[in-house]
Amino acid sequence: MSRIGKRIITLPEKTEFKVSDNVISVKGPLGELTRTLHPVIEIKVEGNNITLHPKKDTLESKALWGTYASHISNMVSGVNKPFEKKLILEGIGYKSEVTGDKIKLALGFSHPVVVDIPAGLKVTAEKNNIVISGSDKEMVGFFAAKLRSLKKPEPYKGKGMRYDDEVIRRKQGKKTT
Repeated sequence: MSRIGKRIITLPEKTEFKVSDNVISVKGPLGELTRTLHPVIEIKVEGNNITLHPKKDTLESKALWGTYASHISNMVSGVNKPFEKKLILEGIGYKSEVTGDKIKLALGFSHPVVVDIPAGLKVTAEKNNIVISGSDKEMVGFFAAKLRSLKKPEPYKGKGMRYDDEVIRRKQGKKTT
């Protein structure tokens, strides 16, 4: 039995939840999110409470039960309060700048790196701090990981792009005799 799948998801005020033809849609103050539902999962809506149950007792349905419960919980909380990821850019000459729907990064290469910002995300860059926020948790995390992969932090000086709460294990470097 899935511990996450057994939990009851409560809908806050001003949040609408619909299921039609295996498509879940959650609408709230910050926007609307949709996702297709796998046919082995059954959703019951009673007032402001949402419960999920597997239709059959198979290995696949047990795995998807908790997964879809987590997805729906993230969708409900995302349309009410945006998810946020913070990146810190460390290194001399490393800069970030947001212009329109693109983010321009100077990462020590011979050319600036320009990345398109996906629709539905809000990106701000102040000095060496980049803040990515949006209602879709997967999209926020994916875009943050995509930016971080452009210049991962290196272990000797700590230069590169890292998450706000990430700790870089430093190496000693060469010893002189």
